[in-house]
Amino acid sequence: GGEETANYEFPVMTKGGARVDVLLNATTRRDETNRVIGVVGIGQDITARINREQEYAKLIDSANAPIFGIDVNGNVNVWNQCAIRVTGFDAKDVMGKNLVRDFITADFKASVQEVFDKALGGEETANYEFPVMTKGGARVDVLLNATTRRDETNRVIGVVGIGQDITARINREQEYAKLIDSANAPIFGIDVNGNVNVWNQCAIRVTGFDSKDV
Repeated sequence: GGEETANYEFPVMTKGGARVDVLLNATTRRDETNRVIGVVGIGQDITARINREQEYAKLIDSANAPIFGIDVNGNVNVWNQCAIRVTGFDAKDVMGKNLVRDFITADFKASVQEVFDKALGGEETANYEFPVMTKGGARVDVLLNATTRRDETNRVIGVVGIGQDITARINREQEYAKLIDSANAPIFGIDVNGNVNVWNQCAIRVTGFDSKDV
């Protein structure tokens, strides 16, 4: 029919019974009168590449950190076992769905989308904190590293997010803050520049300065 096909992947069995993965470009073959007389297939052995991708997929799936991936449209295409354990969502619950729209809390949708947009533009983000809602409705705090995902031609094809569940750490910090604020002694804190960043209730009572004053 004259319709050519580029970059079609298919397996070929060797004489010895092994499988070889081939990337095919199928081109119409014509005679001198432009009549179609057949097809020429130009192939490329991509078995090694396929094996690397499968090994990569296994490493991601078994990693002891929640890892997810999205395509250029923001739809989930990677969701490993740890992500399943942390969120309660199975792969079939999330695959093909828009991660920001369907799984990020409303107050963080815009900022998480910005992180993904930057990664799709080649600008990666480290240690970004955001909450994810679990299947059971609980909130899980995640520390995210968003990495640009590229194909073998260096074209951006999505984002891989490697996360860390920091819910317990956040809870400890909040509990610590409550203990400081209610302590029966004036407690204050400063940052590296000497600016006040902690001022508890007893400090307010002793000095008369409210936290907004200092």
